[in-house]
Amino acid sequence: MKREDEALNTMGDFEVQTGKRPPSFDMNHYATKKSAAQSMLDVALLMANSSQLKTILYAGPEYNFYMPLIVLLALSITLQVVVGLLLVFIVRYNLNDVQKQTKLDTMNNMATVFVFFTVLINIFITALGFQGHSMSFDSVVPDIPLKPQLPPLPVNLTKTGVP
Repeated sequence: MKREDEALNTMGDFEVQTGKRPPSFDMNHYATKKSAAQSMLDVALLMANSSQLKTILYAGPEYNFYMPLIVLLALSITLQVVVGLLLVFIVRYNLNDVQKQTKLDTMNNMATVFVFFTVLINIFITALGFQGHSMSFDSVVPDIPLKPQLPPLPVNLTKTGVP
């Protein structure tokens, strides 16, 4: 007996034993959940890139990798928006419609490739990103003393200083 026949017999045995058919797998429901999860991750990365862009714009052109980071962040944000739009269109189509399956497959492959390039770009963004010692905010951020300025302790600790 072949492995495929064993799997079919197992499913048939389930139906005979329980009197129920096994639950069907709805591809549309799966694709919708997958797209929603991917969209949430996309939004989180979009927020992180927006924050990084704000920080690099705040640092100004004095930062060594100012222009490369601006270009990489803009490219990453653009790819994320494109992936988000692709996911919206993928969810709108019926996956069980045979005529649209090739189009959906192409759109899904495009989204996967764009996500891959977004990850690569974000690796470079992280590599070129900010280090605590590599940026100087001396003119922008005031010096904060590391030790708080407290009054000196009395020499005789039994005296409270109250008359």
